[in-house]
Amino acid sequence: MTTIRYLGGPTALIGYGTARLLTDPTFDAPGSYPVGTRTLVKTAGPSLTAAEVGAVDAVLLSHDQHPDNLDAAGRAYALDAPLVLSTASARERLGGPVRALAGWESYTLEGGARITGVPAQHGPDGSEHLVGEVTGFVIEGEGLPTVYVSGDNASLDVVRRIADRFGPVDIAVLFAGGARTPLVGDAYLTLPSADAAEAARILGARHVVPLHFEHWAHFTQGADTLETAFARAGLTDRLHLLKPGERIEF
Repeated sequence: MTTIRYLGGPTALIGYGTARLLTDPTFDAPGSYPVGTRTLVKTAGPSLTAAEVGAVDAVLLSHDQHPDNLDAAGRAYALDAPLVLSTASARERLGGPVRALAGWESYTLEGGARITGVPAQHGPDGSEHLVGEVTGFVIEGEGLPTVYVSGDNASLDVVRRIADRFGPVDIAVLFAGGARTPLVGDAYLTLPSADAAEAARILGARHVVPLHFEHWAHFTQGADTLETAFARAGLTDRLHLLKPGERIEF
């Protein structure tokens, strides 16, 4: 059995067979959070506290350098976890339980869940020196659905590369708020709604659970534009827009 419980922002609790996995932990209260010369504004807190989430087998951390993906309370939670799978940069900065997953490298948890690090591009072509290193994940297990967790990815070319290796996927967990900041001008830092629908088509995803589409002011698109985009693409039946705290079972 596979379950996904949406906590808010990029944070979701995934039950995958016997494993409990948490994506990009963000547990801080609403407020202003500086990052470099910019400030990101959080408009809502999570539906569960770190204590209410409890222990997990692994944290899947797309990147550590932005507070909308790892905030202070999320960092404390991650560093207390038995395992954090993330980027080489996160390993250098955080240490502790962080294990770097290179592109296409896999790690198998006790119980059999295999987690593979996959590419992610957090902005337009050529922006990595500005935005930093990011990763996505593919989760596989015998008799279980294939789950793709995009992380902060804005590139459909990246999605095509992942589809070539793993497609079709059963469940696509897409970071889909069309994030924008002055760092890269008018370009998107994560998938806008129309691209999220196209990503679902490319992946052949039977189910799509969006994350990272609300609760931060720099997200330019949200639930309403996702519903419209998936309807226009004829994919409404694949879209599962969860409310904070809501859980879905596959």
